[in-house]
Amino acid sequence: MNETLITLSDFFELRKSLPIVDARSEGEFAQSHIPRAINLPILNDQERKIVGTLYKEKGSEAATLKGFELVGPRFHEVQKAAIEKFPERKIILYCWRGGMRSQILSWLLGMVGFEIFRIKGGYKTYRTFTFEEVRKSRKLIVLGGKTGTAKTLLLQLLKSSQEQVVDLEDLANHKGSSFGGIGQPPQPTVEQFENLLAEELLPFVGEKAIWVENESRRIGRIILPDAFFEEMKSSPHIDIQKSLEERTTHIASEYAELPQDSLKKAVLRLQKKLGGLRTQEALDAIDAGEHTKWIQNLLIYYDKTYEFELDKHPKDRTVSLDLSGLSLDQQCKLLLKAKEKFYE
Repeated sequence: MNETLITLSDFFELRKSLPIVDARSEGEFAQSHIPRAINLPILNDQERKIVGTLYKEKGSEAATLKGFELVGPRFHEVQKAAIEKFPERKIILYCWRGGMRSQILSWLLGMVGFEIFRIKGGYKTYRTFTFEEVRKSRKLIVLGGKTGTAKTLLLQLLKSSQEQVVDLEDLANHKGSSFGGIGQPPQPTVEQFENLLAEELLPFVGEKAIWVENESRRIGRIILPDAFFEEMKSSPHIDIQKSLEERTTHIASEYAELPQDSLKKAVLRLQKKLGGLRTQEALDAIDAGEHTKWIQNLLIYYDKTYEFELDKHPKDRTVSLDLSGLSLDQQCKLLLKAKEKFYE
């Protein structure tokens, strides 16, 4: 069998040129996996449950025999699928702990000429790494501002200026508000979000600050890691300001063309906080296509919420920056200058 056991350090280098295969069941893969991995399960969810139960009740040998009984008849199907997906026949492979499932798949693919690099310790080793990575202390700088100040766009510009940037909302597939999930792909699980966040942080230079957008602890159903969130709360905060007209125009550019039903459902989710009258006014404005009216109606609520949260941030770690009427290039330059007040 042409197999090489590799460490996690080896994996990070090899994955630059080789595909990654996850031998776990489809349910395990959906819960979380190494980013860019392709699922090629040896046991499906139901079979894994049967084998797991047998292992607990009768031990390893009975479970192993049952596993081969279940998967044996389709060995050829697994081989054909692998050849079709990976014609170069050279892959990185893992299962949960680098045990029976990845060993079986490695043996099976080795029989048809595959060269296998199997991760020692499996996905568990990788997940331990990402769990710890997102909880390390880092130099952050938080970009804040009321809804509609185009913080995400500014983060993208900073990134193109060679700044270190993590777009938490992009990783979470959610823009953070009641409207944040409209038109977005499904959100990852919390565990998978942490994997994605760790991958973003991994290449960054430690002594350089990392820009992040000001967020609550929860982004949709994603919950930020405690240590990372606490670091955000205590880090330097740049509070950008823009005119109400600019903010309204920016929000309309992102949301005005979205389905009315989705917009109305988002408003109704805020009903208790908005009150009956304001909720109905917003719904009527959406029906009438009066985007400025419903957006500015909701901004009354969102602005108060932001001001309440901003008051909690240390005043000596906060800089206010009025970017009204400026070009994006001018805004970016001012942000970089403001950063120098905290980080040389």
